[in-house]
Amino acid sequence: MNINPQHINGNWRAGRTLDIHSTSSRPQVGAYDTDRTEMGELVYQVKYQNNRGKILPIAEVAAEYVREQFSVDGYLILPYLKAIIPIPPSDINRDFQPVTEIAQEIGKLLNLSVRTDYLIKTKQTKQQKDLTDVESKRKNMHGAFVVHTQEYKDCRVMLFDDLYDSGSTLTEATKVLYDQGGVKSVFVLTLTRTRSGKYKEDILF
Repeated sequence: MNINPQHINGNWRAGRTLDIHSTSSRPQVGAYDTDRTEMGELVYQVKYQNNRGKILPIAEVAAEYVREQFSVDGYLILPYLKAIIPIPPSDINRDFQPVTEIAQEIGKLLNLSVRTDYLIKTKQTKQQKDLTDVESKRKNMHGAFVVHTQEYKDCRVMLFDDLYDSGSTLTEATKVLYDQGGVKSVFVLTLTRTRSGKYKEDILF
């Protein structure tokens, strides 16, 4: 699969996204006609077409990137990682949770623990894709997470999500991991990102 990894900046130690989600979107009646990258199409198939058969191919690409390319200051991060922490889901009514299941597959491939019970969501939030501006997204996620233990105090962990948009979710989660969890470093990996500054056009796919 062709991917185009990019840096994503935030309050984390280092962040990467494997590709943009879509390359173009053309308004249609009541919808958008969207062209996606290869990774964007796989994520779409899993998340909105419930195609669990695409989970492993996604995980394989992500794991290979972490194993061979995700480096900081010339050092690959994998040998230093203690765990993968997936972002808790906003929609708890799904038949399965794509981010969680993809993270678990990545963990198997990298021989890393995947903790779905460490970063806990404390309130029901709107889906970020339904909000159109950065401030609304930030307020939506404020106070949304908690960490109950310091199991990973002074450790390095990787925070994982499927889509980077405004960064509000990852920023809030990272803050909690540092402030409440006492982790040493947070590294962020997302599968895709929206095209910069065009929230509504990018996320109605």
